[in-house]
Amino acid sequence: MCGLAGWVANGDGPSSGSLDEMLSAMAHRGPDDSGSTLLPCAHSTRTVALGHRRLAIIDPAGARQPMAAGEAGLALVFNGEIYNFRELREELRRHGHRFALESDTEVLLRAYQHWGNDVVSHLRGMFAFAIWDAHNERLFLARDRFGEKPLFLYEHGSDLYFASEIKALLRLPFVKTTVNLKAVWDYLAYRYVPGPATLFDGIRKLMPATAAEWTDGRLTEWRYWTPPDGEQRRPSLAVGEPVAEFLTRLEEAVKLQMVSDVPFGAFLSGGIDSSVVVALMSRHTSTVNTFSAGFAEDAYNERSYALDVARRYGTNHHETVVSPHDVTDRLSALVAQRDAPVTEPSDVAISMLAQEAARSVKMVLTGEGSDEVLGGYPKHVSERFASAYQCLPSVVRNGLVQPLVRALPQEYRRVKTAVASLNTTDSRERMVRWFGALDARERDRLAVLPRVNGGLHGVEFDADPRVGALRRTLYFDQTSWLPDNLLERADRMTMAASIEARLPFLDHRLVEFVASLPDRYRVRRLRGKWILREAARHLLPSEILRRPKIGFRVPVGEWFRGHLRDYLCEHLRAASSHTRAYYDTHALDETLDEHLTGRQNHEKLLWALLNLELWHRRYA
Repeated sequence: MCGLAGWVANGDGPSSGSLDEMLSAMAHRGPDDSGSTLLPCAHSTRTVALGHRRLAIIDPAGARQPMAAGEAGLALVFNGEIYNFRELREELRRHGHRFALESDTEVLLRAYQHWGNDVVSHLRGMFAFAIWDAHNERLFLARDRFGEKPLFLYEHGSDLYFASEIKALLRLPFVKTTVNLKAVWDYLAYRYVPGPATLFDGIRKLMPATAAEWTDGRLTEWRYWTPPDGEQRRPSLAVGEPVAEFLTRLEEAVKLQMVSDVPFGAFLSGGIDSSVVVALMSRHTSTVNTFSAGFAEDAYNERSYALDVARRYGTNHHETVVSPHDVTDRLSALVAQRDAPVTEPSDVAISMLAQEAARSVKMVLTGEGSDEVLGGYPKHVSERFASAYQCLPSVVRNGLVQPLVRALPQEYRRVKTAVASLNTTDSRERMVRWFGALDARERDRLAVLPRVNGGLHGVEFDADPRVGALRRTLYFDQTSWLPDNLLERADRMTMAASIEARLPFLDHRLVEFVASLPDRYRVRRLRGKWILREAARHLLPSEILRRPKIGFRVPVGEWFRGHLRDYLCEHLRAASSHTRAYYDTHALDETLDEHLTGRQNHEKLLWALLNLELWHRRYA
């Protein structure tokens, strides 16, 4: 796990000091080593810069970057891990390539030398990398299939600049912190900025599963893989017993991702996803280091479930307790770490968890991605009823159901979310509405921002409508919610603590296998993740298998009415607020009052607005 930065620019380009500044901004991503090089082009006046910060996980003594293959004219900077590097190394040896290191970086370099742009189809892992091909004066960039590893781009005329984090690009003297108002509008819907945009005008993401080639001042991008849930296909059961096959493939992914030359562990929430990962890890190592976070409030505390799993598998267990004071003490710094609003309150807890883990390990496995692959959210069940619900007369939906649900107590928040989402007839808006902050009508009521093209952006995630409600929802999760929110969170919060997070449920071969099965292997009746629950029957305590999905919920709604009340109001109501001008102040104050008095729960929206304000205070 590392950080990379560089450019290809006309003339001399920025100075080597600018590259040093970019790398310094990402020192947390690679505290173990740093390297850089400036390369003149033989057939043009351009200059290429490649820089790298290293967190050494595999072959700590070797594999320095930038890494060059002189005879081939190649130079590489790489962030991530190639889990099948040993298999690829043997294949490449049969083709005549020689290796001097025990490193996946060297394998990646030789793999590109052998396969060229098609190298990405051979990789099993998480990655973002840049390769300069001096013989052809070509820069090749690529990002992994789900977007576990980040890569940001800035184009300045025919020049191209890239980095693992936005803060590195901001060290360039000509990059301005102009706010992208179109992205602000979308943020009010999604609660995050959908790719390829960012809140910074001119800075964008290289999308997941995308490769790009810069040649002679022109950048060409293409998608090399698409999540299989987005395409219509006939399910198959020609693989034997699906539950056993699923568990075998998941264990293979876990075992591959345990490859490390440094101490490692696992985040353990007490839910089925991370618990199964720990159970499978325990088959391949004598002791697993596990790390859990919880809260003082009993209603939100899952530490007892995590402790049950830790005891069952004899792990070396560590606990962290999060308080409302941690939010006020840490939130502004976390916004700076992410270069974006902190979209989930749980980011605070994950940051603290990563800092605790960094005391004893340099890498952790997590259960992230399971819900988005296996159908683990309530919406994956509810979305199947959307068409039937929308066939009800409007007078029933809007005049009877909506008022009744709105009057329900706050503990029925999931019912409220489900009805509000199912009442959204535009399927693209509904995908966003399930986890988002505001639908189109609510955005019109609250925001006074100019509407660009009148609707949502970042809707390229829409799947083939013929795939069915479940797969269409999963495809949105896998191409928007997951990479632009959860995976960005996982990368920034762990890398800020200089540790690496690995996600076995996002192994693309496992994902392709699951997508080949009929829908009933994911959702049955009113329960999701059916195949995982079946596979885990002999691995986990029954109470963990039976318990409903809770998610890593932070009691921020209660905290906004208590410990965080003044903090919230100072940021959203004070004359010094940077973002208050974005809103109809009457609508904003009414929303605040409804939450503070307990009439409605607006915690998702208020958290989003608070963090947008914090981002503006730092950057705008």
